[in-house]
Amino acid sequence: MLRARVLTAGVLLPIALLVLFVFPEDAFAFSVGLIVLIGAWEWIRLSGVVNRLVTLNLLIILAGTLVWSYYLPLIHVSVLLSIGCIFWIGAAALVIIYPRSKKQLGGRRMKIGFGLLVLIPAYVALLYLRRHEAHMLLIALLVTIIWAADVGAYFVGRQFGITKLAPHVSPGKSWAGLVGGMVVALIVGMICVLIVQPAGQFFSPIAWSILIAIIAMTVVFSVLGDLFESLIKREQGVKDSSSLLPGHGGVMDRIDSLTAAAPIFAFSVFVTGWPVL
Repeated sequence: MLRARVLTAGVLLPIALLVLFVFPEDAFAFSVGLIVLIGAWEWIRLSGVVNRLVTLNLLIILAGTLVWSYYLPLIHVSVLLSIGCIFWIGAAALVIIYPRSKKQLGGRRMKIGFGLLVLIPAYVALLYLRRHEAHMLLIALLVTIIWAADVGAYFVGRQFGITKLAPHVSPGKSWAGLVGGMVVALIVGMICVLIVQPAGQFFSPIAWSILIAIIAMTVVFSVLGDLFESLIKREQGVKDSSSLLPGHGGVMDRIDSLTAAAPIFAFSVFVTGWPVL
């Protein structure tokens, strides 16, 4: 299992770096859209849909929605990002009160609707960041925050994770892990900004303060993304979203944190104007 995990990561990492930092905008949009469609296929299965024709029709509708969102003007992009953030606040309530929220999760149609609200705002957020004049800095920061928070939460949680964060959803997560992930993400995120920031550009104290707030919110939402997918998988009685990635589960298992973190991160950048302050 460990060997398969390492080999898969070794293949995926350079591909991810190419997509995020090398590909031109159109290739970026197509590649991320393809990943979203694969994630949607997994989500449809997690929703309990087994009919192949229904699945195909849903994927075609989503593909059309992604193409539509590609051409959205900026003002409409901000609306979709805000909708995504509002959804994730509601998702937090579902996670917190689970299993009492079982009725609110609804049936297949409701879960498919949740999937659209998970994936479409995330796609729009990543596209918005890619089109930003500081896209290299912003995308590097977003990816670094999520990675650092995950690593920090894992190691701190293993050592000090007594009080569970959401025991009915994901027993492995703890409050200590959340705090540890937050601290590591803040440190690594600020180091990332110092490394990637344009030469000769110095951020003001206000910019640094806003950055800290953005990192903190992004970490919280990244954990929420993980927890919400765990909730959906628990409802379906499965451990992984699929077996597409040996040693890692499915695509949704790899991007669950990103789906929640990207909209809040992008919306925060849009509202505050960071890093141009």
